[in-house]
Amino acid sequence: MPVVGDSAASAVAEANGVCTRPLLREVIDRETGSTVLVPIPCGSTRETVCVPCAVKARRLRIHQCREGWHLTEDPPMRPRAVPDADPHPHDLDEARWADDGGVILPARRVRRRSVTRSTRHLDGFPELPKKTMGQGTTGAVFVDEKTGREHRPSMFLTLTLGSYGRIRDGVPVDPASYDYRRAALDALTFSRLVDRFWQNMRRCAGYRVQYFAAVEAQKRLAPHLHAAVRGAIPRATIKAVAAGTYFAAWWPPVDVEVYSPDDGEGMPVWDSAVAGYVDPGTGELLPTWDDATRDLDQPAHVATFGKQLDIKGLLGGTPDSDRAVRYLCKYLTKSIAGTYTPADQDGDDVVPDPALEAVQAARAAAYEAHMDRLHEHTSVLPCGPECGNWLRYGVQPKNATPGLTHGCLSPAHERDNLGLGGRRVLVSRQWSGKTLTQHRADRAAVVREVLEAAGITPEDADRLATSKTLPDGSARYVWREPEHIAEVTYLDVIAASLRQAMTRRAQYDAARQAASPPGSGPPAGPVDNRSATAIAA
Repeated sequence: MPVVGDSAASAVAEANGVCTRPLLREVIDRETGSTVLVPIPCGSTRETVCVPCAVKARRLRIHQCREGWHLTEDPPMRPRAVPDADPHPHDLDEARWADDGGVILPARRVRRRSVTRSTRHLDGFPELPKKTMGQGTTGAVFVDEKTGREHRPSMFLTLTLGSYGRIRDGVPVDPASYDYRRAALDALTFSRLVDRFWQNMRRCAGYRVQYFAAVEAQKRLAPHLHAAVRGAIPRATIKAVAAGTYFAAWWPPVDVEVYSPDDGEGMPVWDSAVAGYVDPGTGELLPTWDDATRDLDQPAHVATFGKQLDIKGLLGGTPDSDRAVRYLCKYLTKSIAGTYTPADQDGDDVVPDPALEAVQAARAAAYEAHMDRLHEHTSVLPCGPECGNWLRYGVQPKNATPGLTHGCLSPAHERDNLGLGGRRVLVSRQWSGKTLTQHRADRAAVVREVLEAAGITPEDADRLATSKTLPDGSARYVWREPEHIAEVTYLDVIAASLRQAMTRRAQYDAARQAASPPGSGPPAGPVDNRSATAIAA
């Protein structure tokens, strides 16, 4: 439930880093019989939803990026996360999307046979060199012959997609000739292309390449990838991998929509008698996914990277490395469609000249129209074999089930995402050896140590934990969703959270100041500026 009817309360909470849209839970103390309302931050990563939570999420990602980038020893392999064990499922592993890049030779309906996948290499792409992969993750060490000092450089990569037409100020010069269809398909399959890139990179680099990558949008709204990579890889190898990486979508043709919700007959309908979708007019069963992909001689789409490739070598602990981390995480709080605004493009937030205001308004309108045209394609094209949009093209989706007549529910088709509905942050499993939950605990431990060193006893974070028990072994605290919360009560809880946050911040600032040498000025806060683990060490 958001803070409604009190914009002032919301503004104050936002200014002090307090979630403005918390979930409220009742906690019953079975020992005393008392009940308290506890606000749980919404945890949104989008500033359009909740600025404080989005900022905290971005800072946590910055810490995660720093901790794993310039390691000199291999971190432990993180076990695969158990579903629902971590509230941030986008941190489970390196990019792992469905592997549907080959021809599926499926079992027929009557006579079953094993399923195989084509591994043939598409013409026009170079064969990639292969190296025996070692188990290390830190890359090569270079020794200065004069000083004997060892250097273990890392890298910052930027990968982009190709051109779809001339662009000026972020919008096509000629929208009619701009290849929106290919741009949309590239965006919808971008995750699979990135996955192939990391697979190929590891085969060619000779070690278990670890990365922290962020998917962002260029001004033209095409996705690109920034990646912090641990270790140094020859530039020629990276360029060869980028040029030789592709994703071939062996899907049925998507050139013509056969059905549309807006036409007279409507979309295909589910027929339980045949357990499939049928033509709304004739009742004829639509081809299954297996039937539609059995005899394909070419993929419906091939996604590749563009020629633009940026490679930088960086050393840990340098200003350039710190700037790269912040640049990599710069837009994580924004949606793909909301990454750039007319003010961002012009470089001015205020334009007092009426003539310039008119120009800015025209650019904003052109940019909105560009988004609309791209969304027209991303909303109806399929995002994968199981996408409900396949019904538009007269094909049943893979593993079809009832209820797909209204299209696909993937966020990729939403206007905010413009084809990119998956994770915006991709982290390999041996990046830091920790989950986001563990990174969050590290930062809390730093704050607790600073407070305790100043003689301040921090509040027990587990004071209401369900793990606390009564003498008979049963849980002392029971959490439940309240049946009804009055707006006044909700605002009271927000106000209490705000007072608590301000008190904690004042205590922490005082503790940091007390720990700083006289005359040194305000200390750099571990929560705001550095890796928690590094400071704790």
